[in-house]
Amino acid sequence: MTSLDARNGEDWPEYKKAQQGQALAALPDHSAWVEANAGSGKTKVLIDRVARLLLRGAEPDTILCVTYTKAAASEMQARLFVRLGGWCVMDADQLTQRLSELEGRDISAYGQDDIGRARELFAKALETPGGLRIETIHAFCGRVLRRFPLEARLPPGFTELDDAVAADLWDLSFRAMGRRVVRGDAALM
Repeated sequence: MTSLDARNGEDWPEYKKAQQGQALAALPDHSAWVEANAGSGKTKVLIDRVARLLLRGAEPDTILCVTYTKAAASEMQARLFVRLGGWCVMDADQLTQRLSELEGRDISAYGQDDIGRARELFAKALETPGGLRIETIHAFCGRVLRRFPLEARLPPGFTELDDAVAADLWDLSFRAMGRRVVRGDAALM
């Protein structure tokens, strides 16, 4: 905890309550939906949660983090890899302290096996086929639809529109609609 955290916790009870809420949301005991304003700590909560799941033995390919933008997904993955990579090179005392802060366990509860498992997580995450699943809602939905196209009444092997093609189709549709309006198409009235 930094001196800023300590000061804010004493002088600003709402800050302390928000920190407690973040810690609760990071508990991996149940599924969670995290929704909050920009800059409120969503990414930190999700990284804490994924790290705790991995520490508890969850396989990286069983974890799914879904966000709205590609930038957010990239940021989340980068932060997680920085954390896990840092654990590989951190001295044992510092790593034990970090793990204790993350999991809310007493420092004395950690042994060499715990430290060793934490250090292995970076390689384990990197070696996971397909990588950790931190992706946008669009990528997730596309993956599900590609896996079950017939159930979704889509042709197998379908492709998604990219932004340029989608913009072209929007322009064509808008022009076609404009022509119908100019002609006085009764179906539009």
